[in-house]
Amino acid sequence: MKPAAFDYIRAKSAAHASALLAEDENGRIIAGGQTLMPMLAMRLARPSRLIDVARISELSYIRDEKDKISIGATTRQVMVEKSTLIAKRLPLLHKAIEWVGHPPTRARGTVGGSLANSDPAAEISLVAATLGATLRYVDETGENSISTDEYFIGPMITALPATACLAGADFPVWSEKRVGTGFEEVNARSSDFAFVSAAAQAALDADDKCARIALGIGGLGDFPVRVDIDAAKDQIEKESAVREAIAEAIADIEPLADLHATAEYRQRVAVTLAYRAVRNAVREAKELAYAN
Repeated sequence: MKPAAFDYIRAKSAAHASALLAEDENGRIIAGGQTLMPMLAMRLARPSRLIDVARISELSYIRDEKDKISIGATTRQVMVEKSTLIAKRLPLLHKAIEWVGHPPTRARGTVGGSLANSDPAAEISLVAATLGATLRYVDETGENSISTDEYFIGPMITALPATACLAGADFPVWSEKRVGTGFEEVNARSSDFAFVSAAAQAALDADDKCARIALGIGGLGDFPVRVDIDAAKDQIEKESAVREAIAEAIADIEPLADLHATAEYRQRVAVTLAYRAVRNAVREAKELAYAN
């Protein structure tokens, strides 16, 4: 099929894109187009206007800002994949990005596009939720920000205002000396959408005690969530304690069910993948020598 007719405008800035959205409630922003273009071709989306932000240079960057890594909304996913800064300072995202689509889609797909689309199984969204990233956007009121705790509200639904243009995301960098990460995912084929995924980051002290743990699960419910397993922090290497904490933390999440996986399967696999992600994060942290 072919897309329905639409107008095309190339935005000059994030503010310009926001103003164009305010003019037309049926307008849509496009960057890499890896999700939107197939939807247009199948006429699942029929915007009256496409606002192209891909060439706005101010929205494409990866910056080290000491306690956080800032990534512009139109930064290509392949730039994140190949960034030595991301590998060193944001290893969880570095691990997860390899699971995003295929090399050709990562060459066109953008970080902001994935966050704006907010697929329940999206890996970038999962890392953002796990680490508690802050998303920045521009609308008619100026520059604003929102935490991932408030941003994800439903399957492919976010709290981003209708006239807002996503500008970037700030991912926190942990200050501990020994930080390990783990990422697990199950899907039908390599690079397909995940049935369930899990991301974990753990920090250990000089005595190998868990100082901090962050765990997120994607694909289980309507959007990726960070789950609290602090109850198992003092028994982080005890499998039964970690599994029990995970099961309790996700007990109130209503699992998705579709042609690919039942709700029961997703809930069971979520516990296993989450445990593996935590286990691998702790193991990786233990391999790092403690420096005074």
